[in-house]
Amino acid sequence: MKIRLLADQYIAYGKSLGAKFKSAAYTLRAFCRFVGDEADIKRVREDQVNAFLAGGEGQSIARWQQKYGTLRVFYDYAISSGCVATAPLPAKRPKCTKSFEAYIYSVEELKKILRENGSHGRKFKLEPLTIHSLLLLLYGTGLRIGEALALTYGDVDISTKLITVSDTKFFKTRLVPVGQQLHGALERYVESRRQAGHSQNVDSPFFVTRSGASPTLALVERAFRRLCIRAGVTRSDGSRLQPRLHDLRHTFAVHRLIAWYREGANNVQNLVPHLATYLGHVHLSSTQVYLKMTPELLQQASLRFEQYAIAMKEDFHE
Repeated sequence: MKIRLLADQYIAYGKSLGAKFKSAAYTLRAFCRFVGDEADIKRVREDQVNAFLAGGEGQSIARWQQKYGTLRVFYDYAISSGCVATAPLPAKRPKCTKSFEAYIYSVEELKKILRENGSHGRKFKLEPLTIHSLLLLLYGTGLRIGEALALTYGDVDISTKLITVSDTKFFKTRLVPVGQQLHGALERYVESRRQAGHSQNVDSPFFVTRSGASPTLALVERAFRRLCIRAGVTRSDGSRLQPRLHDLRHTFAVHRLIAWYREGANNVQNLVPHLATYLGHVHLSSTQVYLKMTPELLQQASLRFEQYAIAMKEDFHE
């Protein structure tokens, strides 16, 4: 079977499961071009695969691993479909460097960032209240930044305290309820937006620049980076990236777990699937990536285990 034809079938299959499949599709199509779109998949050799994985000069190990992972799953599909008997993949893989860890903001750091936002002048394309509301939304709901910027005026129902997220990573629409404090912040933003004369058409962007246009991701990221620098929120652990907007999503997940522990939830582990649904994850493993063990989370988990152990000891002696 021609490798390009099988690759297209596999990509269609992946998309049917709810994934956008952009990165994997790009890698697979590049691989097909490398070995020849018309090549029979049974005739693809290991040396060809190795050459594709090696890439050009300066390619990172992470990129090698990403390409390898895509090809491994593709060949699993090819084997299960009966197109090949074995996969021509290398047995040895280069050691990957330490995986990137998200930055978990403390509540105090978030307050510093918001204070700095309130102190800047009118030279930015984004109003301070717009940035303030956007940051609170990201932290308070765990929305992806792309999802937040894609919200329309009609997606945010202030009266019911519900947000409809349509432009999601896995093509699934979900309803996101908001808490009382976040609701109040969004209510103030909506009123300010109305007074500024911005469109209230249901299809108009919810977050807007001073001119009423939809803000770009690059614009928001630049504004956020400036605020972090001014607030002194940086990381010094040798990471290749400074605190990011997307880290607010990770922070939301970790802080939610900490809150559950503090509130005395009986079995926090059983609540993680609810968190996954709220975050819009298809697989529970995706949520687990977000749950970085911070000192505060470890302390709360230890306290809960200590309470459990004491209760077990008392039951044993009764």
